[in-house]
This record gives sequence, C-alpha cells and structure tokens, in this order.
Amino acid sequence: MKSSVTTSPVRTETPAALKPKRSRDYGRLWTIGPVVVWMGVLFLLPLLLVLAVSFFSRSTFGGIEPPLTANNYIRFFDPLYYKILWVSCVLAFTTTILCLFLGYPFAYVVARAPVHLRNLLLLLIIVPFWTNSLIRTYAWIVLLRTEGVINTVLKALGLIAEPLPMLYNEFAVLTGLVYTMLPFMVLPLYASIEKLDKAYLEAAADLGATSWQTFWRVTVPLTAPGIMAGSLLVFIPSLGLFFIPDLMGGSKAVLIGNLIKNQFLTARDWPFGSAASIILMALTLLFIGGYLAVTKDKEGKGLT
Repeated sequence: MKSSVTTSPVRTETPAALKPKRSRDYGRLWTIGPVVVWMGVLFLLPLLLVLAVSFFSRSTFGGIEPPLTANNYIRFFDPLYYKILWVSCVLAFTTTILCLFLGYPFAYVVARAPVHLRNLLLLLIIVPFWTNSLIRTYAWIVLLRTEGVINTVLKALGLIAEPLPMLYNEFAVLTGLVYTMLPFMVLPLYASIEKLDKAYLEAAADLGATSWQTFWRVTVPLTAPGIMAGSLLVFIPSLGLFFIPDLMGGSKAVLIGNLIKNQFLTARDWPFGSAASIILMALTLLFIGGYLAVTKDKEGKGLT
C-alpha cells in the first residue's frame, strides 16, 4: 500500500516583488518628511528654546544669564500670579459657556433651515473672519465707551441718568471674548447637528418622548462631539488672548496672556515670561488630553 503526500509549494517573495512596497514606503517618507522637518523647525525648536530660557535668570540689563534655576516656576505660584491664572481660567470658562448657550440655538436653526437660507446664515458666521479682529474690537469700544452708542441711546430713551460703566472692566473683556470666539463654537456645532439622523428624533417621538426629553436625551448626546470640539476651540484661545483684555479691560483686567506679553516686552524678564508660557502650554495640553480621553471613552457607545 503506497501513500502519497502532496505538498504545496511555499510562496516566497522575490526581491523584485518587494520593490513596489519599498517604493511606497519611500514615497510616504518623502511626503511626510518635509512636513515633519517644517513643524520641527517652526514649532518644536522655538518651544525647546523657550523651555531652556525659562531655567535661566534675568540679567541686570534685561537679558538672560546663568545660573540655571527653577525659581521662575516657583515665583509663578505667588498669590499675585496665581490669581491672574485663576481669573484667566474663569473668564475662559465663562466665555465657553456663553458661546455654547448662544451658539447651540443658532447652529440648530442653521442646520434645520432651507438650503438657500442656510447658505446665507453660514455666510453671516464666516464674514467676521474676513475682518481684522482689531478693527472689530475697536468697533466694540465705540459701542461700549462712556459716550458710546449704547449709553447715548439709553440716555436718550430716559432709561439711565448716568452712563453705565461698560468698558475697561471684566464685563467688557467677556463681551469681546464671546463676540470673537462665537464662530469657533457655532461651526463645530453646526457640523454635528447637520449630520444628525432625524430617524432618531422620530423614533423618540413615536415612543412618547416630549420635545424637551428628545432634545436632552437624544439630540444633545448625539451632538456631544461638536459640543466638545467647540468648547475646546473656544476655551484654549480665550485662555491666551491678550489684545482684547489690553484694549477693552485696561489695567483692571490682566490675564495670563497679558502677563506673558508684559514680561517679554515691558519688564524684559524673559526667563519668567518663558516659565509662564510653559505653564500655559502645559495647562493647554492638559485640557487637550482630557478632551481626547473623553472622546475616546465615548467611541462605540450608544445612547444611554
């Protein structure tokens, strides 16, 4: 009795077969390489330079000198500077909440509007980006100052006897921040709401949910990515903006961005300004990490 064993030939890749794969790898490297180098030169190198300067000391004439020290970071947590950071976080958080409450209804209306009207409303959102932010800030100064448009109208109507102090305080800074950052909240919200499947809303209505219940238990959870993205896009820039507090807050509203600018340009204390910049960068990365953790945790989860 004879038995025969058949074996299939082992396929081996020849060097010629590997050439296309290697060519693709080299092609990707040549595509990504210039971007990595460009980002390293323009972003990573200046950041490392700022980090290095933060460990030096201020010289007599405003330069930097050894010895290396961590006193700049210790100095930042003095109650004076710690309060500035706290006020900056509170104003940035308040700006984010106000932008969310103002932006969500507007984004919802835009997403549910007819196509021709939707395009017009989107244009109204985008138009402010075509105007210099300094010009828009000065326009608000004209509106809010003591003899500005708002106070003049209110006095003419007999609603007030004396002008309201609406400029050079935290109210003015908050107004400028909300106006400047509102489009950054509306656009992500619009993208999330516009992609929302109406079948979920119809199913909730069929199950007896009221409009309010549908909004809170269906619409809001499904548009949470837009809420998170918009909040991040508003909070982080609001934390570091300095020209709006400078122009609309005066000396009564000093935020972390103003502190850093003043240390570099006025006090000539580059090491302390660098330390404050690194702390602000670390705080920003902390918020971005929290955002990524929350969004990753929500991936693949349905409605609850």
